[in-house]
Amino acid sequence: MSSGNPILKGRFVIALLTLLAIWSGAFGLNPEREIVFKRARGTAYSLFNQVTRQTGLYFIYDSRVVDNSRRVKIPDGSYSLESAVHMITGNTLLRVKTEGDHALIYLPSQHSIEEDRQEIPKPPAGAENLLQSKRDTLKRVSVGGRVLDRITSESIPYASVSVEGSTIGTVTNNDGEFRLLIPDSLEHSLVRISHMGFESRIIRISLLERQYLTYFLDPKIIPLQEVVVRVIDPNRTIREVVKNRSVNYGRDPVYITSFYREGVEYRSSLTLSEAVLKIYKTGVNSSAASEQVKVLKMRKLSTHDNKDTLVTKIKSSINSSLLLDIAKNLPDFLSHESMWQYNYSHSDITVIDERRVYVISFEQKDDVPLPLFKGKVYIDAENYAIVKAEFSINQKYIKAAADDFIIKRSRGLDIIPEKISYSVSYRNTNGAYFLNHVRGDLHFKVKRKKRFFSSDLHAWFEMVNCRTEFTDVTPFQKDERISTKDVFSETSFTYDKSFWDNFNIILPEENLTDYIGRYNFNK
Repeated sequence: MSSGNPILKGRFVIALLTLLAIWSGAFGLNPEREIVFKRARGTAYSLFNQVTRQTGLYFIYDSRVVDNSRRVKIPDGSYSLESAVHMITGNTLLRVKTEGDHALIYLPSQHSIEEDRQEIPKPPAGAENLLQSKRDTLKRVSVGGRVLDRITSESIPYASVSVEGSTIGTVTNNDGEFRLLIPDSLEHSLVRISHMGFESRIIRISLLERQYLTYFLDPKIIPLQEVVVRVIDPNRTIREVVKNRSVNYGRDPVYITSFYREGVEYRSSLTLSEAVLKIYKTGVNSSAASEQVKVLKMRKLSTHDNKDTLVTKIKSSINSSLLLDIAKNLPDFLSHESMWQYNYSHSDITVIDERRVYVISFEQKDDVPLPLFKGKVYIDAENYAIVKAEFSINQKYIKAAADDFIIKRSRGLDIIPEKISYSVSYRNTNGAYFLNHVRGDLHFKVKRKKRFFSSDLHAWFEMVNCRTEFTDVTPFQKDERISTKDVFSETSFTYDKSFWDNFNIILPEENLTDYIGRYNFNK
């Protein structure tokens, strides 16, 4: 790796301005089987879990229809599945539809498959076909909801949501919410919901259409004896990762259609830019400089007024998301030449998509006075592929890296980095791993000189792979490309309001939804 690689020096150039584990059913899944309650009392959530233990059925439902916190007392006795649901929810209008090991609770008026199909407006002449073939874009089905931890009921951020047998997918936002639009030609396919450390949930699309549902994932428990017996050499494991890159990751160019978002929150203001990008993504053995990007759609929002304009620019741009493909652009903690700067440890064993994963923790050595990284790499135990990584700049030296992020600042301001962190994940498609989701979060303190108080500035960017194409992949024409090193929010664009309802995006978190509801995107 060349010394010019910004990752090697602990630096990423940031693209921002004002910036149901498939329970292999040993249980019969007959919805008419009797459910026995004895001294049953508790929340609706806990009672549904009792039914799950008896039947092997995992419930999915709209949390606006079923109140998980409702306190219930059920008389001793035997009940049919639907009767049990009525007792738990207190709503006799609800119905239950089962398929495989899943039970959907719904109001009949909300579960019309035909209503789910929505006509997509015809694109303007020459517009990119962003979903599938022309036949597929005529109709689509929508799957959405919120993914929660079954044990804690907490949201699961950045869970992967994908259509089995296709390259279509998205991720949940920080609140665990997602929306996935699927061509109706795939309506009989399966949706997989997965996250590190949890059993995956695989559900037929026909059970989920046109509803906002709550999906519970079960934590995957690794037997203690397996954790104790397995002795893993972390340094050797990292070397195996590098050795197997050409086998595990795509070697030929592909097109990746992605959703990209970047923003800056400063005081009471927000600047937000969103785009759909088409990326000419070269193979793992090619240089990052060979990759190309063109903007298919873009929109921007800014809530600040002239009295509160952000007084600094954060270094650009989408280049950061490309550099965060750490399997291709080896950072110093994966580079043979730089590994001596780090201490490594095998800190855990977990799973994703029913595959065992080693967790390797790393931290720079005490005698290395540089702004390097601290974090974890998640590595497939069988093939040594990186499936996820989370890392941040060492807090001890973070102030020394301030100039690596800021283009310019007002003379009267001090911009002090507080925390710089990144995450990246990969998804296996057609036997090879491809970039799935990247995110960077940059936290600063902004202080006027000779003033005691400071303000928080949070800048972030993220990108999700919504579709990967393998055929007829060629470089873009020169006039189609954008410079990935420019400040992205200054890119010119044409706003297309109807487009955003017809493409897979990362849903905005609650605070962003509030902003978007109060302000209009630029037209």
